[in-house]
Amino acid sequence: MTPTEQWEHGVKGGRERRLGMEDRFERRFAAGCAIVGSVALFLGTYLHPMDADPHDAVAAFAEYAADRLWVTSHLTQFSGVVLMVAALLIIAKRLEHTESNTWARLGSAGAVAGMALAAALQAVDGVALKVMVDAWAAAPTGEKAMVFQGAFAVRQIETGLAAMFALLMGCAVTLYGVALWHAWWFPRWLAVLAIVGGVSTAAGGIAIAYTGFSSLAMSINMPANSMLLLWMLAVGGVLSREQRSVSRRGA
Repeated sequence: MTPTEQWEHGVKGGRERRLGMEDRFERRFAAGCAIVGSVALFLGTYLHPMDADPHDAVAAFAEYAADRLWVTSHLTQFSGVVLMVAALLIIAKRLEHTESNTWARLGSAGAVAGMALAAALQAVDGVALKVMVDAWAAAPTGEKAMVFQGAFAVRQIETGLAAMFALLMGCAVTLYGVALWHAWWFPRWLAVLAIVGGVSTAAGGIAIAYTGFSSLAMSINMPANSMLLLWMLAVGGVLSREQRSVSRRGA
Protein backbone atom coordinates (compact mmCIF):
# COMPACT_ATOMS: atom_id res chain seq x y z
CA MET A 1 0.00 0.00 0.00
CA THR A 2 1.42 3.36 -1.05
CA PRO A 3 1.67 6.28 1.41
CA THR A 4 -1.22 7.96 -0.41
CA GLU A 5 -3.40 4.87 -0.10
CA GLN A 6 -2.47 4.55 3.58
CA TRP A 7 -3.49 8.16 4.15
CA GLU A 8 -6.80 7.69 2.31
CA HIS A 9 -7.48 4.51 4.27
CA GLY A 10 -6.80 6.32 7.54
CA VAL A 11 -9.06 9.22 6.59
CA LYS A 12 -11.85 6.82 5.60
CA GLY A 13 -11.49 4.85 8.81
CA GLY A 14 -11.55 8.02 10.91
CA ARG A 15 -14.67 9.23 9.13
CA GLU A 16 -16.42 5.91 9.70
CA ARG A 17 -15.51 5.94 13.40
CA ARG A 18 -16.78 9.50 13.74
CA LEU A 19 -20.05 8.66 12.00
CA GLY A 20 -20.41 5.59 14.20
CA MET A 21 -19.95 7.69 17.34
CA GLU A 22 -22.48 10.26 16.09
CA ASP A 23 -24.98 7.50 15.35
CA ARG A 24 -24.57 6.02 18.84
CA PHE A 25 -24.98 9.46 20.42
CA GLU A 26 -28.13 10.13 18.39
CA ARG A 27 -29.62 6.80 19.44
CA ARG A 28 -28.90 7.46 23.12
CA PHE A 29 -30.15 11.03 22.93
CA ALA A 30 -33.35 10.10 21.08
CA ALA A 31 -34.06 7.27 23.54
CA GLY A 32 -33.51 9.60 26.49
CA CYS A 33 -35.72 12.32 25.03
CA ALA A 34 -38.51 9.84 24.27
CA ILE A 35 -38.48 8.31 27.75
CA VAL A 36 -37.89 11.46 29.82
CA GLY A 37 -40.37 13.41 27.68
CA SER A 38 -43.06 10.78 28.20
CA VAL A 39 -42.46 10.77 31.96
CA ALA A 40 -42.55 14.59 32.09
CA LEU A 41 -45.82 14.75 30.14
CA PHE A 42 -47.34 12.06 32.36
CA LEU A 43 -46.19 13.87 35.52
CA GLY A 44 -47.55 17.21 34.33
CA THR A 45 -50.88 15.59 33.47
CA TYR A 46 -50.95 13.80 36.84
CA LEU A 47 -50.47 17.13 38.64
CA HIS A 48 -53.28 18.71 36.61
CA PRO A 49 -56.55 18.91 38.59
CA MET A 50 -59.20 16.67 37.02
CA ASP A 51 -62.05 16.38 39.52
CA ALA A 52 -64.31 19.01 37.94
CA ASP A 53 -66.04 18.48 34.60
CA PRO A 54 -63.98 20.56 32.12
CA HIS A 55 -67.20 21.30 30.21
CA ASP A 56 -68.65 22.97 33.36
CA ALA A 57 -66.80 26.30 33.31
CA VAL A 58 -67.85 27.47 36.80
CA ALA A 59 -66.77 24.24 38.52
CA ALA A 60 -63.61 23.99 36.42
CA PHE A 61 -62.57 27.60 37.07
CA ALA A 62 -63.08 27.19 40.82
CA GLU A 63 -60.87 24.09 40.79
CA TYR A 64 -58.20 25.80 38.69
CA ALA A 65 -58.13 28.88 40.93
CA ALA A 66 -57.50 26.68 43.98
CA ASP A 67 -54.61 24.83 42.33
CA ARG A 68 -51.18 26.15 43.37
CA LEU A 69 -49.29 23.93 40.93
CA TRP A 70 -51.17 25.02 37.84
CA VAL A 71 -48.32 26.81 36.07
CA THR A 72 -45.80 24.16 37.16
CA SER A 73 -47.90 21.30 35.80
CA HIS A 74 -48.36 23.02 32.45
CA LEU A 75 -44.68 23.91 32.08
CA THR A 76 -43.89 20.27 32.88
CA GLN A 77 -46.30 19.13 30.19
CA PHE A 78 -44.71 21.48 27.68
CA SER A 79 -41.19 20.28 28.50
CA GLY A 80 -42.41 16.74 27.85
CA VAL A 81 -43.75 17.71 24.44
CA VAL A 82 -40.47 19.46 23.53
CA LEU A 83 -38.42 16.39 24.47
CA MET A 84 -40.69 14.03 22.56
CA VAL A 85 -40.55 16.21 19.46
CA ALA A 86 -36.74 16.21 19.75
CA ALA A 87 -36.84 12.40 19.71
CA LEU A 88 -39.10 12.43 16.64
CA LEU A 89 -36.76 14.78 14.77
CA ILE A 90 -33.79 12.51 15.44
CA ILE A 91 -35.79 9.51 14.22
CA ALA A 92 -36.62 11.43 11.03
CA LYS A 93 -32.92 12.12 10.54
CA ARG A 94 -32.14 8.42 10.91
CA LEU A 95 -34.71 7.65 8.22
CA GLU A 96 -33.04 9.89 5.65
CA HIS A 97 -31.93 8.15 2.44
CA THR A 98 -34.51 5.38 2.96
CA GLU A 99 -37.92 4.81 1.41
CA SER A 100 -39.40 6.18 4.65
CA ASN A 101 -37.78 9.57 4.12
CA THR A 102 -40.80 11.37 2.65
CA TRP A 103 -43.17 10.17 5.37
CA ALA A 104 -40.65 11.03 8.09
CA ARG A 105 -40.07 14.52 6.69
CA LEU A 106 -43.80 15.23 6.61
CA GLY A 107 -44.15 13.85 10.12
CA SER A 108 -41.28 15.95 11.45
CA ALA A 109 -42.79 19.10 9.91
CA GLY A 110 -46.06 18.31 11.66
CA ALA A 111 -44.26 17.62 14.94
CA VAL A 112 -42.45 20.98 14.87
CA ALA A 113 -45.70 22.80 14.05
CA GLY A 114 -47.36 20.86 16.86
CA MET A 115 -44.67 21.98 19.30
CA ALA A 116 -45.36 25.60 18.34
CA LEU A 117 -49.06 25.02 18.95
CA ALA A 118 -48.22 23.41 22.30
CA ALA A 119 -46.32 26.55 23.31
CA ALA A 120 -49.31 28.72 22.37
CA LEU A 121 -51.68 26.35 24.16
CA GLN A 122 -49.67 26.42 27.38
CA ALA A 123 -49.33 30.21 27.18
CA VAL A 124 -53.12 30.49 27.08
CA ASP A 125 -54.06 27.56 29.33
CA GLY A 126 -51.08 27.46 31.68
CA VAL A 127 -50.58 31.20 32.15
CA ALA A 128 -53.39 33.44 30.87
CA LEU A 129 -56.28 31.27 32.04
CA LYS A 130 -54.75 30.95 35.52
CA VAL A 131 -54.51 34.75 35.80
CA MET A 132 -58.14 35.11 34.75
CA VAL A 133 -59.59 32.44 37.04
CA ASP A 134 -57.61 33.84 39.98
CA ALA A 135 -59.01 37.30 39.22
CA TRP A 136 -62.52 35.83 38.97
CA ALA A 137 -62.16 34.01 42.30
CA ALA A 138 -60.93 37.19 44.03
CA ALA A 139 -63.39 39.60 42.39
CA PRO A 140 -66.16 41.25 44.43
CA THR A 141 -69.61 39.76 43.97
CA GLY A 142 -70.76 42.59 41.74
CA GLU A 143 -67.84 42.13 39.35
CA LYS A 144 -67.69 38.33 39.20
CA ALA A 145 -69.98 37.98 36.19
CA MET A 146 -67.91 40.40 34.11
CA VAL A 147 -64.57 38.80 35.06
CA PHE A 148 -66.06 35.35 34.43
CA GLN A 149 -66.87 36.33 30.85
CA GLY A 150 -63.24 37.35 30.35
CA ALA A 151 -62.02 34.02 31.71
CA PHE A 152 -64.56 32.18 29.57
CA ALA A 153 -63.27 33.97 26.46
CA VAL A 154 -59.74 32.80 27.27
CA ARG A 155 -61.16 29.30 27.72
CA GLN A 156 -62.56 29.36 24.18
CA ILE A 157 -59.13 30.27 22.78
CA GLU A 158 -57.70 27.36 24.77
CA THR A 159 -60.34 25.05 23.27
CA GLY A 160 -59.41 26.06 19.74
CA LEU A 161 -55.69 25.61 20.35
CA ALA A 162 -56.23 22.24 22.05
CA ALA A 163 -58.29 21.03 19.08
CA MET A 164 -55.67 22.07 16.53
CA PHE A 165 -52.81 20.70 18.63
CA ALA A 166 -54.44 17.28 18.96
CA LEU A 167 -55.38 17.19 15.27
CA LEU A 168 -51.92 18.21 14.06
CA MET A 169 -49.94 15.98 16.43
CA GLY A 170 -52.24 13.07 15.66
CA CYS A 171 -51.56 13.47 11.94
CA ALA A 172 -47.81 13.84 12.59
CA VAL A 173 -47.62 10.64 14.64
CA THR A 174 -49.68 8.80 12.02
CA LEU A 175 -47.14 9.83 9.38
CA TYR A 176 -44.35 8.56 11.62
CA GLY A 177 -46.23 5.29 11.92
CA VAL A 178 -46.27 4.92 8.13
CA ALA A 179 -42.55 5.80 8.03
CA LEU A 180 -41.73 3.18 10.67
CA TRP A 181 -43.79 0.58 8.80
CA HIS A 182 -41.42 0.92 5.85
CA ALA A 183 -38.27 0.95 8.01
CA TRP A 184 -37.16 -2.66 8.33
CA TRP A 185 -35.15 -2.15 11.53
CA PHE A 186 -38.18 -0.96 13.54
CA PRO A 187 -40.72 -3.58 14.69
CA ARG A 188 -44.04 -3.45 12.86
CA TRP A 189 -46.06 -3.34 16.08
CA LEU A 190 -44.41 0.01 16.85
CA ALA A 191 -45.69 1.38 13.55
CA VAL A 192 -49.20 0.03 14.18
CA LEU A 193 -49.28 1.58 17.67
CA ALA A 194 -48.27 4.95 16.19
CA ILE A 195 -50.93 4.81 13.49
CA VAL A 196 -53.73 3.78 15.86
CA GLY A 197 -52.69 6.33 18.49
CA GLY A 198 -52.19 9.07 15.91
CA VAL A 199 -55.56 8.56 14.21
CA SER A 200 -57.29 8.43 17.61
CA THR A 201 -55.59 11.64 18.74
CA ALA A 202 -56.58 13.42 15.52
CA ALA A 203 -60.17 12.21 16.04
CA GLY A 204 -60.04 13.61 19.56
CA GLY A 205 -58.95 16.97 18.15
CA ILE A 206 -61.90 16.99 15.75
CA ALA A 207 -64.25 16.15 18.64
CA ILE A 208 -62.86 19.05 20.70
CA ALA A 209 -63.29 21.40 17.72
CA TYR A 210 -66.99 20.51 17.43
CA THR A 211 -67.99 19.90 21.06
CA GLY A 212 -65.36 21.57 23.25
CA PHE A 213 -64.14 19.68 26.31
CA SER A 214 -67.23 17.48 26.26
CA SER A 215 -67.57 13.97 27.62
CA LEU A 216 -67.36 12.66 24.05
CA ALA A 217 -64.13 14.54 23.35
CA MET A 218 -62.55 13.45 26.62
CA SER A 219 -63.58 9.81 26.11
CA ILE A 220 -61.66 9.85 22.81
CA ASN A 221 -58.77 12.09 23.80
CA MET A 222 -57.68 10.54 27.11
CA PRO A 223 -57.19 6.96 25.81
CA ALA A 224 -55.55 8.32 22.64
CA ASN A 225 -53.09 10.40 24.67
CA SER A 226 -52.28 7.40 26.84
CA MET A 227 -51.60 5.36 23.71
CA LEU A 228 -49.20 8.01 22.40
CA LEU A 229 -47.35 8.06 25.73
CA LEU A 230 -46.99 4.28 25.59
CA TRP A 231 -45.78 4.56 22.00
CA MET A 232 -43.11 7.11 22.90
CA LEU A 233 -41.95 4.96 25.81
CA ALA A 234 -41.79 1.98 23.46
CA VAL A 235 -39.78 4.02 20.94
CA GLY A 236 -37.34 4.92 23.69
CA GLY A 237 -37.11 1.29 24.75
CA VAL A 238 -36.48 0.05 21.19
CA LEU A 239 -33.77 2.66 20.63
CA SER A 240 -32.12 1.82 23.96
CA ARG A 241 -32.13 -1.89 23.19
CA GLU A 242 -30.72 -1.19 19.74
CA GLN A 243 -27.95 0.91 21.29
CA ARG A 244 -27.03 -1.85 23.77
CA SER A 245 -26.97 -4.39 20.93
CA VAL A 246 -24.63 -2.20 18.87
CA SER A 247 -22.38 -1.63 21.90
CA ARG A 248 -22.09 -5.38 22.52
CA ARG A 249 -21.19 -6.01 18.88
CA GLY A 250 -18.55 -3.30 19.02
CA ALA A 251 -17.05 -4.62 22.26
